[in-house]
Amino acid sequence: MVREIVTDMFFLGQKSTPATKDDRQIVTDLLDTIKANSDRCVGMAANMIGVSKTVLVALIGKEHVIMINPVITDKSKLSYETDEGCLSLEGTRPVTRYKAITVEYYDKKWKKKKQTFKDFEAQIIQHEMDHFEGIII
Repeated sequence: MVREIVTDMFFLGQKSTPATKDDRQIVTDLLDTIKANSDRCVGMAANMIGVSKTVLVALIGKEHVIMINPVITDKSKLSYETDEGCLSLEGTRPVTRYKAITVEYYDKKWKKKKQTFKDFEAQIIQHEMDHFEGIII
């Protein structure tokens, strides 16, 4: 189901809790909602659709990848400054991002994955994971 994008700063500023297998509907709703906003969105965290759980979807290549309870296990020493926007906010804001990250997560079938992401794909994931901590760019 396509969900409304949350813009409430108090809600977005709250920390998310780990997802469980009972949260499968979040995965479906995130995929539906990002696809409905594909002209202006490359990543989405569950709190952006009103659910404070650690689930995100990121456009990796041409595929929407679901990450459940992702954890960054390694990051490059190289970082860079950039400006980012967010569907939940107006305009853009400056941020610092790591050039490469390694992430452990569960996929939508609850299989454990470990993958390294670089450049813009790493940036998308870092942005969405900031949402889990209540960090608003």
